[in-house]
Amino acid sequence: VADPNAVTIGDYADDTAQWVKTIRRQTGAKCIWLMGHSEGGLIALKAAQVPPKQSGICGVVLVSAPGRRLSDVIREQLKANPANAPVLPQAMAALESLDAGKAVDVSGIHPGLRAMFNPGVQPYLIDLFSYDPAVLAGRYAGPMLIVQGARDIQVSTADARRLSAAQPKAVLAIIPAVNHVFKTVASDDRAANIATYGNAALPIDERVTGAIADFVIAKAAR
Repeated sequence: VADPNAVTIGDYADDTAQWVKTIRRQTGAKCIWLMGHSEGGLIALKAAQVPPKQSGICGVVLVSAPGRRLSDVIREQLKANPANAPVLPQAMAALESLDAGKAVDVSGIHPGLRAMFNPGVQPYLIDLFSYDPAVLAGRYAGPMLIVQGARDIQVSTADARRLSAAQPKAVLAIIPAVNHVFKTVASDDRAANIATYGNAALPIDERVTGAIADFVIAKAAR
């Protein structure tokens, strides 16, 4: 790839489609289940917009997936951390500009925001922010499971409910006391929640894997 930054959600969806074809060819499976986590949920929905007979996708499982435009999710994440207060005006202005399809001049931006709004990735952000996951969910008529942890501090249960409202045929599973990376969290303490992310000794909550397995097995049996 000449320029790794010159990528779009459509490119990722095309890559996903190629993986589906490769796995079907190697395994002989009639179709493949597609699971997308977090931003990957948007990519899974984009890849699934092709008719099932053409895509080879059995169904879609969305886990901790945003139900709003990613720019709105980022706004909420930034506002949730009090330490971001000094940079919020510049961050909100930059997000508004990217939402409108306009690049952001970072010459006078706070140093703490330069990585987020790096000019090299701004074209990708403009493309990313143009998608509404709920609209894509509403257009997909195949089997869909939406799994959301109730203690996810990056994507909210409101996102999951928005996806579910857009596609009433989908199955919604909200798992109590589970965070963005499917770890069990005992309290609403933000620091404790984040600490679980890098704790390899803490397993994925079995209710998450159980919900996914039960859904796929039930649909496959039909």
